[in-house]
Amino acid sequence: MKPKITLKDIARELEVSISTVSKALKNSEEISRDTKEKVQAFAKLYNYKPNNIAISLKNKRTKNIGVVIPDIVHHFFTTVIRGIEKYANAKGYNVIVCLSEESFDKEVINMEMLANGSIDGFIMSLSSETQQKGDFNHLKEVTDQGIPVVLFDRITNEIDCDKVIIDDELGAYMATKKFIEQGKKNIAMITTDDYLSVSKARTQGYLKALKESKLGVDESKILKMPTMEMDEQGIKDFFDSHELDAVLCVNEIFAVYSMRLAQQKGLRIPEDIAFIGFTDGLLSKYANPSLTVVSQHGEKMGEVSAKLLIDKVESEEEEETYQTKILEPTLVIRDSIFH
Repeated sequence: MKPKITLKDIARELEVSISTVSKALKNSEEISRDTKEKVQAFAKLYNYKPNNIAISLKNKRTKNIGVVIPDIVHHFFTTVIRGIEKYANAKGYNVIVCLSEESFDKEVINMEMLANGSIDGFIMSLSSETQQKGDFNHLKEVTDQGIPVVLFDRITNEIDCDKVIIDDELGAYMATKKFIEQGKKNIAMITTDDYLSVSKARTQGYLKALKESKLGVDESKILKMPTMEMDEQGIKDFFDSHELDAVLCVNEIFAVYSMRLAQQKGLRIPEDIAFIGFTDGLLSKYANPSLTVVSQHGEKMGEVSAKLLIDKVESEEEEETYQTKILEPTLVIRDSIFH
């Protein structure tokens, strides 16, 4: 049996655009007779069948968008949802939010449930388990059906789709540089293992700033947690075994807990030890002292993601083009470092 062939395959084989193949198969007057005959003959030879799911999805819009996020513990994800809702609602779309709770299986179940015709497209941030496994087949199946997907924050390059991220490396670089400028010498980082795309980029930014300075890199000052979940004992042991005067944390929860440990040890913030976290959430704002953060502009990320998705849903173009939007991070200075 011959393998199933797609518009993309025909276009690649005949070295023409997907749009040309599509028009040739519909007998469009815009396409030359020669090209039409060539495309139609090739399609017949390989028993090409149009993807009826994709076609019916284009024609029957539900005006619903599926959003899959890893958790609601981190304030960042709630701000992204706010941004998605704001833009989508203004365009007449409803937003259905599902939680993967950092689980690969739950992410797959959520997508299968929503991909049965109840939504026009997905906006999602990958669960830590999905990034750890490196298994993105559920995403490939959805995009193969013609359902558009926009990935934000935690993304993969394995999937051809639109993506929205902040420049995580730049954010961590800016934060680490700030510590160095303020005369800090023993700068630590509390992050997660590199399988999480955001953590990997943030660690690279931290290392880059240290390598450029006279301080150099001490790998023992990087604590890599298995997940974004809080491990109080792990952080406590790390503080007990290091003399630190600055700490960059991959999220605000790690940062606020670390500040509390430092205060219990009788250290003054920011004189003895300074802190910067990621995400400008309520915890950061109301912590004591208030936490300096790399703002991820979650609401803006949500708006940009929703715009990309709705533009895709409403586009008449058959030609698939994808873009990655990179937002610039901002350092929000508060009392956990010198002003």
